[in-house]
Amino acid sequence: MSLSVGIVGLPNVGKSTLFNALLSKQQAFAANYPFATIEPNVGVVPVPDERLATLAPIVNTTKLVPATVTFLDIAGLVKGAAQGEGLGNKFLSHIREASVILHVVRSFADPNVVQTGSGDSVEDYLTIETELQLADLATVEKVKGTRSKVKDEKREAALEKIYTHLQDGKSVRQLDLTEDEQLIVDRELFLLTAKPILFALNTDEQAVSQKHSDTVTQFISKLREKGVVGVSEKDVVLICAKLEEELAGFDESEKKEYLESAGISRTGLETLIAAAYQRLGLQSFLTAGELEVRAWTINKETLAPDAAGVIHTDFVKHFISAKVCSYADFVEHKGWKGAAEKGKVRTEGKTYIMQEGDIVEFMIGK
Repeated sequence: MSLSVGIVGLPNVGKSTLFNALLSKQQAFAANYPFATIEPNVGVVPVPDERLATLAPIVNTTKLVPATVTFLDIAGLVKGAAQGEGLGNKFLSHIREASVILHVVRSFADPNVVQTGSGDSVEDYLTIETELQLADLATVEKVKGTRSKVKDEKREAALEKIYTHLQDGKSVRQLDLTEDEQLIVDRELFLLTAKPILFALNTDEQAVSQKHSDTVTQFISKLREKGVVGVSEKDVVLICAKLEEELAGFDESEKKEYLESAGISRTGLETLIAAAYQRLGLQSFLTAGELEVRAWTINKETLAPDAAGVIHTDFVKHFISAKVCSYADFVEHKGWKGAAEKGKVRTEGKTYIMQEGDIVEFMIGK
């Protein structure tokens, strides 16, 4: 499966600077100008996974294929975007492609960077969220106005429930939905405010290195005061986009040395990806052989046949069994043969629930 992160935020909050840094090259035109990003920029970056390099010599391969994350840099939104202000609502449509929305909010002071928002990180987030709510209102209103050949009272009631909620200035992710109502949202409406969200508080290097948890706590507290619930500390990442941009020019050894000297445990990219995996309930499994070592992204609680289907869709219906070994056992016993000799390799069937870090060989029939 593919993980995509849509990066949104008011102009000049550091959104494109962060995007450039994540890609380690200038793929977006970041400038101190409200609409410097005039097209949504798309970049695919590897998910950092040290396990691949550890496995490669064990299976005698040099080809490492990490899982990937697609980042979408959405052009700066302003108040009124849903009605065509600023760059207009065509940019809102690009957010529909994202698995999760990353709100970048300004939490730094720099007189050299034009401030287009209120200066309050929560208010700036609410400005963007309001535009997404208005876009969703227009979507639901359009669907409500479409006549159906068969009258469906439950569907009509669900649409009215969602519409009223949005009219009250609330996002759909905060609405309690039945299973049938959720299906309408997921398969028919594709609403922006139903998507899970993360926050990147773009701050200074000192705040990141000293892990100012009080900054995160205060931000969440302010959100709750404004009626935004369901956000935990795991959903908020402290990041210094300027530092990430500088680190992008370092090689891996220089980067590691700098981070250690600054007291930072991992890069912003690693932190963001970990937060996205957590928020979406994702995990990885691994395949390891002479051809390659590869990481694959799946949902937690995924059954073995469906995991096989991530490799090739035909594998789901032709699934026979899975040869499974934990990463730790595979490394300790130097591969399949050694792990099998120690009784650490299992044969699992169709009801097996995949675990994080499973190393797998799928048995597929014809």
